[in-house]
Amino acid sequence: MQIRWGKVPKARELSRFGYALSRPAQLRLQWMTHYLRNGRNAAFTARHFGISRQTFYRWWRRYDPHDLSRLEDRSHRPHQLRQPTWSAAQVQTVLALRREYPRWGKDKLAVLLRRKGFGLSTSMVGRILGHLKRRGVLVETSPLAAARARRKKMRGRPWACRKPRFWPIRKPGDLVQLDTKEIRPQRGVVLKHFSARDMVSRWDVVEVHQRATSLAAAHFLDTLVSRMPFPIAALQVDGGSEFAAEFETACQQRGLPLFVLPPRSPKLNGRVERSHRTHHEEFYQVIPDRWNVASLNPQLRRWEHIYNTVRPHQALGYQTPLEFLERWKSQSLKAQCH
Repeated sequence: MQIRWGKVPKARELSRFGYALSRPAQLRLQWMTHYLRNGRNAAFTARHFGISRQTFYRWWRRYDPHDLSRLEDRSHRPHQLRQPTWSAAQVQTVLALRREYPRWGKDKLAVLLRRKGFGLSTSMVGRILGHLKRRGVLVETSPLAAARARRKKMRGRPWACRKPRFWPIRKPGDLVQLDTKEIRPQRGVVLKHFSARDMVSRWDVVEVHQRATSLAAAHFLDTLVSRMPFPIAALQVDGGSEFAAEFETACQQRGLPLFVLPPRSPKLNGRVERSHRTHHEEFYQVIPDRWNVASLNPQLRRWEHIYNTVRPHQALGYQTPLEFLERWKSQSLKAQCH
């Protein structure tokens, strides 16, 4: 090959003959071509391509017009790699513990291994776990994959959707938040408390069930619609399974828009989340004497009446939700008359 006038002839076509240059290597070949075309001026070439002269000279020393593969990046892999020092028994023990406790990290597993007589450091346990994952022996679902699965499940729901950004919340009933809370008043007693709160008037509807299933949520929807003193325009729930299936079908049959929150965002359902504390402190810690659904629901019904008609609310200027509704209706009538 001859170089005339400081130019590599047909430099771009060289990759057709047995070797395909990568994009970084093609760029470095342009550096060399520019350098040879312009009187071997390294400073001018470096300024033109926005690189340092040290970088240019490093690649110029490697440049060979008869072997353009020298312009490719070299592997930075060390010549001597760390060899595993663990035994097969240790690997099998780590694998068994991780499968038994899939959410426990290397710190906890190292403690369990020491109890079994394996004196492995935390870092070695982490390297063994990485080795098992690379080999495909240990297959785990990452939090991101779980989130993607939830989003995929969300796409398959026939009625629920994300709340539109500019959904109007101006009058009572525009958006009602729903949530559940587990109640454990005594050993062996587990109950599910359903709450619904209107975002504007703070009007609450509460009910207790034995389990938080979608069928129980559908029954609570019937209670909610019958007890709310105004029509409901939309409902907002979290991603709990109790607010799918039968509950979603019941919302669809009633024509009620159902908005589901994104994962890990309880602050977006803050009104009803805050109501759990109030109902727990002012009802469950004070009033009930018998912990079964049949006796609790009548007492909850009385407490709901006190909450909505007697208890002053700081967020409403120390009005009750009933007083707020009456004032709001009178103001709306005045606005319509004017």
